[in-house]
Amino acid sequence: MLLKVFIIAALLLIIGSLFSALFYLIKDKGQGKRTVKALTMRISLSLGLFLLLMIGYYTGIIGQPHP
Repeated sequence: MLLKVFIIAALLLIIGSLFSALFYLIKDKGQGKRTVKALTMRISLSLGLFLLLMIGYYTGIIGQPHP
């Protein structure tokens, strides 16, 4: 159950980072570096979540999906 909460929280952080990048893109008119930092954070969170899911699958923490 704790893993599900962590995955949902990570997905919400990824979506929040994506919307903050959109906000900075509109506000700075593409001239600032805040958009790039927000998108870099989104990519880092996405890769971290993907690696966590792969490790959980290979170690057996995340079981087989139900039919």
